[in-house]
Amino acid sequence: MVKLFAISLVLVLTMALNADPRAGASAHSGMLLVMNKGDRTLGVIDSATLRNIENIPISGVTGHEVAATPDGQRAFVPIYGDSGVGRPGTDGSMLVVVDLAARKTLQTIDFGHGVRPHCAVFGPRDGLLYVTTELDKSITVIDPATLKIAGSIPTGQAESHMLALSRDGRFGYTANVGPGTVSVLDIATRKTKTVISVAQHVQRISITPDDRWVFTADTEQPRLAVIDTAKNAVDRWITLPSKGYGTAPTSDGKWLLVAMPDANGVAVVDLATLTATKTISVPKAPQEVLIRPDGKVAYVSCSAGHQVAAIQLSDWSVSAIPAGADADGLAWAK
Repeated sequence: MVKLFAISLVLVLTMALNADPRAGASAHSGMLLVMNKGDRTLGVIDSATLRNIENIPISGVTGHEVAATPDGQRAFVPIYGDSGVGRPGTDGSMLVVVDLAARKTLQTIDFGHGVRPHCAVFGPRDGLLYVTTELDKSITVIDPATLKIAGSIPTGQAESHMLALSRDGRFGYTANVGPGTVSVLDIATRKTKTVISVAQHVQRISITPDDRWVFTADTEQPRLAVIDTAKNAVDRWITLPSKGYGTAPTSDGKWLLVAMPDANGVAVVDLATLTATKTISVPKAPQEVLIRPDGKVAYVSCSAGHQVAAIQLSDWSVSAIPAGADADGLAWAK
C-alpha cells in the first residue's frame, strides 16, 4: 500500500513538472496583458504566479494600448506609430488581432490610411470595439465578430487620444490632448454631443462606476479635472502631489488611483470627498492603471522600470512584476 502511494505521488509530481505553463494560466481566473512598446511585444502575465509566461511579437511600428474580448479569446492592439501624441513621426494605420489561445497574431485590420489608432475599448452593451483614430478626429467602430469597420463617431477635436465609455454604454468621453478638451459622444446616434474645455493640455480619462464623474489630468499642473456628467462641465479640481496621468476608479466606487510618472507614485483619491489621501510608491514612470475585475488588485504599468506594479487594494501593499521595455497599455483576459 505504501509502495503504491509512493508510485502515485511520483506520477503526480512528474505530471506537474512537465505540464504546459499555459494550462496553469488558463485554469486561473485570468491573465494580465501588457503592451511593451520598446520590445514591440504583447506580454502575457499569469496573474496567479505573477510570472510573464509569454511575449507575443506585434507587427507594425509601435502599439501602445491593448484591449481583450470579454471572453478572453482575442486581443486587439492598435498600431499607433513611432512617436508620441502630437509629435512628428509615422502614422499608424493598422489594428492587430491576436489569438490569445494560440499566442500569435491572427490578422490585421487596415484603416486604409494613417490615423494613429490608439485606445481600444469594448462597448459594455453592444459588444462593439471602439478605437480612437486621432488623425481622423474620430472614434472608429469595429465589429469584433466580422473584424470589419462598422462606422465612426466624430469627436470634433484633434488628438482624441484616450476613450472612456459609460457603464450603460450610452456615452463616450475622449481626452483630446493638444486642444485640452473632452468630447462627449452619443454612442447610439454616433454624434458629438458637446465639447468641454478643460485645460491647455490633458491626458488620459476614466469614469466612475456610477457614471457620475469623469476624470482627466492637466499635464501642465498637478491637478485632476472632475467633470460632472449630468452637466457636462468641469465641476472642480483635485490637487495632486505631482502631475497625474492614467487614472482608474476601484470597482466599489470608493477610490480613484492616479499614476504620477514624475513622482514614481500612485495617488489615492477618496471619491467620497474627492481629495487625494495618500501616495503609494511604485517602480519608475507609472503610466496606466487597471483594476482587476474582482476589485482586489490594481495593476500599474511602469514604463521606465520595465515592470508592472500590483497593488493590493485591501492594504495598499505593492508587488513588482517583471515586464518588457517601456511597458504601457494594460488589459485583462479571463
